[in-house]
Amino acid sequence: MAVSEFTDANFAAEVLESGGAVLVDVWASWCGPCRLMAPLMDWAASDYGDRLKVGKLEADGNPQSRDGFRIQGLPTLILFKAGQEVARHEGAMAKPQLKAFLDAHL
Repeated sequence: MAVSEFTDANFAAEVLESGGAVLVDVWASWCGPCRLMAPLMDWAASDYGDRLKVGKLEADGNPQSRDGFRIQGLPTLILFKAGQEVARHEGAMAKPQLKAFLDAHL
């Protein structure tokens, strides 16, 4: 499964109204650690695609979603289940950490 692109326009339909689990990667083009997370989002979409929708939300271009979820630092990963936030991690992480984060909440 491919990584989705979330925006202010589609966030409610794609994330908040989703009946399943959704991992949102809040990032910015100027954020070095965010670029390190991009391959891990591809990995998560591939390895967890049967249980999880994975998508990216560009922080600067989507202020309504960014501010609505009180994003303080980048990257920020937010895991939603049935439209509710169930877990959050701020900062980059390695693949084993991401796997543990997902396994703990799925």
